[in-house]
Formats: sequence, structure tokens, C-alpha cells
Amino acid sequence: MLSAYLWIALGSALGGMARFWLGREITSLYGSAFPWGTFTINVLGSFVIGFASTWSRHDTVRLLVMVGICGGFTTFSSFSLETLTLLRMGAWQRGGAYMLASVGVCTVSALLGLLAGRRIV
Repeated sequence: MLSAYLWIALGSALGGMARFWLGREITSLYGSAFPWGTFTINVLGSFVIGFASTWSRHDTVRLLVMVGICGGFTTFSSFSLETLTLLRMGAWQRGGAYMLASVGVCTVSALLGLLAGRRIV
């Protein structure tokens, strides 16, 4: 059981570092008027978790990737706070667009990852 926690911890560390790096890179490219970094991270993380759910049958890999890396990488709590920030600023259209696009696109991304994983297996 201890080894499961170690795999999750390793994945979480890797996912968190990747989230920090990618979020900064995207924000430096596109600015902060819209939370493109968080949006991109959530889309990519949704794809990866969908893919990994069909690709790997090994518990250790699933713990590392799905629980650890995706858990450390995706930023749904950040998404929630950024949505509220946009709404509180009175940016109702941007906040609403961000909310709808995040849920819709991330769900489709997870589906695409699942389908891609099935094609490989």
C-alpha cells in the first residue's frame, strides 16, 4: 500500500510542476485577460485521463498517471476561482464562455482520449 502512495506522490509532483510551467508559458504568450493557461491544462488533462483510462490496465501506471499526474496537473479548483473572479469583475460574457467552454471542451477531450486509447489497445 505504501508503494501506491509513492507513485501518486511522484505523479502529483510531476503534474504540479508541469501545470506551473505550462500555465506560465501560455499566459506569457496570450496574456491574462482570459485564463487560457488553466483552460489548456484542463483540456489536456482531460484528454490524458480519458486516454489512460483505456490504455493502461496496470494499477501502478493508473495510480501514477490518472491519480498522480492528472490530479497534480489539472486545475479545476483554479478554474472555479477564475470563473468567479471574472463574474465578480462584471465580465459575465467571458465568465460564462469560460465556464461553458471548459466543461464542454474538457468533456469532449476526455472522450477523444478514451477513443484514442481504445484504438491503441
